[in-house]
Amino acid sequence: MIRRFLISAIAGAALGACATSTPYQPAEKGGYGFSEQRIEEAKYRITFRGNSSTSRETVENGLLYRAAELTVQNGYDYFIVLDSDTEESKRYSTTADPFFGTYYYGYPRRYYAFPYYAYGFGWGYPYDSYTREITRYSAVAFVSMGRGVKPADNPQAFDAREVMSNLRESVIGPTTPSGS
Repeated sequence: MIRRFLISAIAGAALGACATSTPYQPAEKGGYGFSEQRIEEAKYRITFRGNSSTSRETVENGLLYRAAELTVQNGYDYFIVLDSDTEESKRYSTTADPFFGTYYYGYPRRYYAFPYYAYGFGWGYPYDSYTREITRYSAVAFVSMGRGVKPADNPQAFDAREVMSNLRESVIGPTTPSGS
């Protein structure tokens, strides 16, 4: 029982270390984060891909923040989202777990010496198994950038500096004062 608990705790800690949301960063070769492609002078396709620990909201906020950041970097004041889509990708993973099975480790069974090993160990008891859903989100938007005051009659127009101000903490996280 103690052995089962210790192995559970170690496995949980290892999985927990891997379970962090995608940070706001450039995606490297199809990885997680943001990427963009210039289409025309002031038009871009921007993508943000999140890992399985990244919520849909985080992915969409990262995309909007990158659009705002890119707008300001290129000397523009606002951007208009011409088209956008968020894709949800689901898959299921089933794992057979030999360490937490219902067999009695170390006690030989009648058929222990036979070449047939039921479920891989020869003990003849099935493994415990579990299935988990793995969901990843990817968002893509085509944006057009402009100078001056954003068009008030267009609900798809965003003031870049205002977007950056409002989303900065949720996308990048709180900043710490220098010297801390």
